[in-house]
Amino acid sequence: MQYTAVIRTLGKSGELYQQTLNSLMQQTIKPVAIVVYIAEGYPIPKETVGIEQYIYVKKGMVAQRALPYNEVKTEYILFLDDDVYLPPHAVEKLYNEMVAENGRVIAPCTFPNHEASFSAKLRKSLMGKEVCRFFKDDRWAFKVLRTAGFSYNNNPTKAVYESQTNAGNCFLCCKKDFLDTHYEEELWLDETPYALPDDQVMFYKMYLHGLKILTSFDSGIIHLDAGSTMADSNDRMTRLIYSEYRNKLIFWKRFLYEPEKNIIKKAGAIIALTYVYTLQAIKQTKQIITGNKEVVRALWNGVRDGMEYCKSKEYKDSPKICKQR
Repeated sequence: MQYTAVIRTLGKSGELYQQTLNSLMQQTIKPVAIVVYIAEGYPIPKETVGIEQYIYVKKGMVAQRALPYNEVKTEYILFLDDDVYLPPHAVEKLYNEMVAENGRVIAPCTFPNHEASFSAKLRKSLMGKEVCRFFKDDRWAFKVLRTAGFSYNNNPTKAVYESQTNAGNCFLCCKKDFLDTHYEEELWLDETPYALPDDQVMFYKMYLHGLKILTSFDSGIIHLDAGSTMADSNDRMTRLIYSEYRNKLIFWKRFLYEPEKNIIKKAGAIIALTYVYTLQAIKQTKQIITGNKEVVRALWNGVRDGMEYCKSKEYKDSPKICKQR
């Protein structure tokens, strides 16, 4: 198996980026090439292993991934963020697991939701955004919900499960499969300060396109999380909330509501989304009491702008989502 490692970056992850590059060079199956897609206007980082090819592209979590990949000459692509550590057998293991399970896309579990405390699982489940499946499930790792959130396997005992979504900081698939899903049609995600939920949009679109997506629980791949070094602030919180509620509303309509032909399931999707947004509105009353109205305003502005976008010519002219499974 030959593959090209492609990395999206702003070139600001420093030592974590160096760890990513080093771990690629230590693989039992080394990449044929490493192509780094860096946002326009950002300097080339000093970290190197000597074989990287840098390509300047438009800035954005989607824009820096939804590319034609003309530079890639191999059948397979290993997609990476700039803060991922891969043990020496990681790529070989991902490939072997994908072939053994007849998958087309495989990603490691780098956000182990099932390891959270019971109280955290219960609280997030009731909110409808990250729902824990407490019952035994031998098939699915992550599933997309009508709430526009996702559910996860509470007790994964196998190495590999099927999924409808994953974290997008690392995954392996064929170049052709990725290009055929036309991720570039989802650049609306980059119109907000944060592109949430870009990973869910990408993987669920692959799933609807008919690709069998897998999650590996034994790859040993670690998300080093350069983003965690960012200073938390009320401004960052408001931008996150605005982005999430604007984009998830669009995702819900575009991927969950409109493609559904069953009237009962469409009604269920409306009820599910209403439930989540109502609970969030109730939760934000605490922010009003404490005088932090910016957070509440961000939520409602996100909902408003999401609804406006769904009425826009840009949205109406975008290719419709068709379910192939």
